[in-house]
Amino acid sequence: MTRRAVFLDRDGVLAREIVRDNRAYAPTALEDFALVDGVGEQVRRLQEAGLARLVFTNQPEVARGLLSWDTLDAMHQRLRDAAPIDEVYVCPHDQDDGCACRKPSPGMLTTAAERWDIDLSRSFVIGDRWRDIEAGRAVGCCTILLERPYSECMTADHRVATFAEAVDAVLEHLDRGEA
Repeated sequence: MTRRAVFLDRDGVLAREIVRDNRAYAPTALEDFALVDGVGEQVRRLQEAGLARLVFTNQPEVARGLLSWDTLDAMHQRLRDAAPIDEVYVCPHDQDDGCACRKPSPGMLTTAAERWDIDLSRSFVIGDRWRDIEAGRAVGCCTILLERPYSECMTADHRVATFAEAVDAVLEHLDRGEA
């Protein structure tokens, strides 16, 4: 039997985004990497519901030489220490690299689905930008947008203000037998 999963964008969902001039940026230094309050508790709620918890994140700062793999690994270890994350998928490519993993392409989702035996049509994506939502829509996931001034998204299945509300939406779907 295939599993269900929730795919979590990192920056702006699990970790605090850095916003300048209404644009969101990923942290490039470990000291700037701060998790959202209550992230561990919320991810545990997803775990208790039986969902695989998979992070998928674009990190073009790696390709641009602004973020080292060691720093990125330390950020992800901090995240795993705080919350029961099963795996972190990273696209380190820049926009013009033409890879299949950079969101809005669904490459990270399909790779994870193969590895974890996930039914994407019964799974969820939680993100804060149009790229996250479009990646999820491309493979039939139920999509939940954390609305931000920079989200630029009109196509999400659900729109919420906080990560806790996004988790509530996932659990409500499960309770109703949807998705």
